[in-house]
This record gives sequence, C-alpha cells and structure tokens, in this order.
Amino acid sequence: MLTEKQLAILRTLYQGSRSIKVHTTRRHQEELAEELGITRQALSAHLKALKEAGLIRTGRGFVDLTDRALKEIGKMGEEAFVLLKVEPNRREEVFQALKGLPHQRLYRVTGDIDIMAVVDVEALNGFLKEAARIKGITSTSSHVVVEMHQEGV
Repeated sequence: MLTEKQLAILRTLYQGSRSIKVHTTRRHQEELAEELGITRQALSAHLKALKEAGLIRTGRGFVDLTDRALKEIGKMGEEAFVLLKVEPNRREEVFQALKGLPHQRLYRVTGDIDIMAVVDVEALNGFLKEAARIKGITSTSSHVVVEMHQEGV
C-alpha cells in the first residue's frame, strides 16, 4: 500500500510528464553482437555511446529506444488509427476479439465510432484483414499519421 506522500509524488510526477512510446528489447548482448558481426566488447562501447547521446536507456536485461532514437531511424510517428463501428449488441465481443490482433493501444469510445485502435503502419494491412473477419464490425476507417507534434520534444 502506498503512503499519501508517495501518491502525492506520483501525481506530481504525472502532472509534469508526457506520454512516450517505448520500444524495448530484452535480447542478450552476445546475441546482438553476433547478429551485428562485432564483438561483445565493441557492442558494449557502442551502447555506451548511444546511451550518452540519449538514444537508448539500459538496465539489467533490457534496452529501451528513446524518441530521439526513433527519429534517427525514421520510425517516429509511423502509426495508424483505425476507427471501427460495431453492432451495438456485439461491442464487447468485438473488443475482446480485437485484443488478439497486433496493436499498440485499443480503446472503447463514445460518439460516432465504438472502438479505436492504434496500429503500427507495418501491421495495418494485417490488422484490417483480420478485423474484416470479425462478426459485428459494420465499418472501418483507417488514418495514417503523416506528422505529429509532441510537447517537449
């Protein structure tokens, strides 16, 4: 159980924070070095330089790519929004079925649409193809992000 002070700290941190997309790998350095055709020591030196440049964060057993790294490799903002209308009596069933498809985030929403999925552009065609097989979806509309503004970046 968290104390009131710990909750206050978390709330304060949240208010001053921004949401980011994190790409994490848990691959071993030996495996990465072999795939890249370099020694583990050389990989370690490169990872240190990337960390100092603010492109990665590392910890025990993981490497996170930062937003700056995603920009460097041309992967920032490569996502699509899929808006789905669903038969009213099948909303929960469809939402559960969509959870099994490749997506970043999935939302049940109010308004003219019932569900919104955020999908990597590379997975968009597969997502749409599989979603078309789900009974209860009456229409889909997909929108690929071409530009993004992110506060503080």
